Amino acid sequence: MSRPAPARSVNGLLLLMILLVLVLVAVLFVCRQRQQRSGPPPVAVTGLEIPARRNSDTPVPHEGYALGYRSDARQAAWVAYLLTAQEVAAAHEPRTNNFRPDPAVPGGTADNSDYEGSGYDRGHLASAEDLSYSRRSMSQSFYYSNMSPQVPAFNRGVWRRLEELVRFWATAYDSIYIVSGPVLEPGLPVIGPHHVAVPRYYYKAVLRYGHNGTEGIAFLLRNEPSAATLKSFAVPIDSVESVTGLDLFPQLPDETEIRVEGKVREKEWRWTRKNPKDF
Repeated sequence: MSRPAPARSVNGLLLLMILLVLVLVAVLFVCRQRQQRSGPPPVAVTGLEIPARRNSDTPVPHEGYALGYRSDARQAAWVAYLLTAQEVAAAHEPRTNNFRPDPAVPGGTADNSDYEGSGYDRGHLASAEDLSYSRRSMSQSFYYSNMSPQVPAFNRGVWRRLEELVRFWATAYDSIYIVSGPVLEPGLPVIGPHHVAVPRYYYKAVLRYGHNGTEGIAFLLRNEPSAATLKSFAVPIDSVESVTGLDLFPQLPDETEIRVEGKVREKEWRWTRKNPKDF
């Protein structure tokens, strides 16, 4: 007749099993943390770039971007889109330069007569080069709803440099969300028969979201030439919201929105590239 196992042996086996379970749980936790830090980026959040709805803005979707149109200013108060590294790499469609009224805007938009002889460029709010990954998106970037009167040296200078920086970030961080537009304050001068407002300032807000970390930054630039570094124009997203009345990136969780919009963290962004030069 066999003897029952001593209670001490049973207790030891039970303790060993508990330790093994704890080790397994710890290993799974570490693996999950590593996956969250270095795994593939999450699926892009649909509409994350769209500001909160305002009665003064008419939302208009287009190929590759959306805009909120202000009929009193004859231009968009904001344009918004997601720009990916794949789209930047595929961007090779030639400029169409087919500036034309936007048929999707109720009541009509500006047209060629507003800008002819005005001394202002037809400045893109959603960059044509950002949207040059397809013929359709490139063409629709030339709607007058996406144009704003910009001082030529501003449009072809510091504004263009900022557009190049945004494309650099889209490549560096896999994807970014962009909201851009004029500051449509009261009493602005106007041009043309349709009384197109001439903004004094423009903004661009950028959000990166994913395995590269969630960070936000904005830029506020005067409509004039400048050779200053782009860093000198960096402001918190909250500052852009204050001067425009917009609520940007409203789909973010409240605690995340407070963190990324309340302060500029320059060190969280890449500002240099090997070719051709620093921004």
